[in-house]
Amino acid sequence: MRPGFGQFNVATPEYLQFAAQFGAADVLLNTPLLPGDERWELHDLVKLRLSVEQWGLKLSALENVPTRFYDDIMLGGPKRDRQIDNMVYTIRNIARAGIPIFGYNWMPSHVWRTPSRVIRGGAIATAYDHGLGQQLPNTHQRVYTEDEMWSNLEYWIKAITPIAEEEGIRLGIHPCDPPVESLGGIPQLMRSFQAYKRLVEIYPSDANAIEFCQGSFAEMNDGVDIYEKIRYFGTRHKILYVHFRNVSGPVPVFHEEFVNTGYVDMYQAMQIYYEVGFDGFFIDDHVPQTFQDTAWGHRGRAFANGYIQGLIEAVKKGESGSRQERSGGSVAAGVAAEG
Repeated sequence: MRPGFGQFNVATPEYLQFAAQFGAADVLLNTPLLPGDERWELHDLVKLRLSVEQWGLKLSALENVPTRFYDDIMLGGPKRDRQIDNMVYTIRNIARAGIPIFGYNWMPSHVWRTPSRVIRGGAIATAYDHGLGQQLPNTHQRVYTEDEMWSNLEYWIKAITPIAEEEGIRLGIHPCDPPVESLGGIPQLMRSFQAYKRLVEIYPSDANAIEFCQGSFAEMNDGVDIYEKIRYFGTRHKILYVHFRNVSGPVPVFHEEFVNTGYVDMYQAMQIYYEVGFDGFFIDDHVPQTFQDTAWGHRGRAFANGYIQGLIEAVKKGESGSRQERSGGSVAAGVAAEG
């Protein structure tokens, strides 16, 4: 288990030096600004990886392509098969550039939020109130059905997973955020534990996995707690990497929190990742807007990253200490028995 940094889209020396100085091992770039109207070229991806490696970091994942690359795949539009051809081309290039993970989403309308909330010490956090969200207009001309969105997803998974297997890359879908039934006329498919169980069975493969946004999974109001979700998918080695953030509670109303002030016990969560043998990286994902911070949130991210590193060290040393105690107890028992 390793700390990482993400949520920036350009591999500038400023961001990479920050990641290196604050102890990251892995870097994730979110929708990197690369040339291409429909697909990405191999040489641009190789240059991107090398720019990260110059700082002693590993470019472990890319998260998201521009939505225009695959919106007709999600919605079953007329350009679907052309977009699939271009996504096959792009994913092959990501793999051949030496980048092992591609994370994406099934949200043609992106992430939704309603007015922000003031939290600890006057920090500003994003929030969502489904009562307000339901009032927003349709985003894609009409209302789509759950069945057609699942049909589109299954078509895509069955087309792309064999390519990923062939190229040795792993793919994972981010949960819908917020995880409610529908927004703007678009069903939010990846909104529950049950939906993810269905997803991984569409095409059982190590390549068909999960971009585990713990914040979004914790927002789900599906009757399954976050700890069970981590354990279920972790034991099946479906978690590629983790967005380690906290929220006030599940939908229909929630706001984001500092990593250590939401309703999820983050130490317990980290213990479970360790127990199931998760061997990936954690990024902070979203952070509250704090006093005199930058737009990207350098201060907030430094705090969250330090907390993540502290938890990783705590669970590892805690388990090591437990083993030593058990070993010591056995030796003591043996000595007592001999005496």
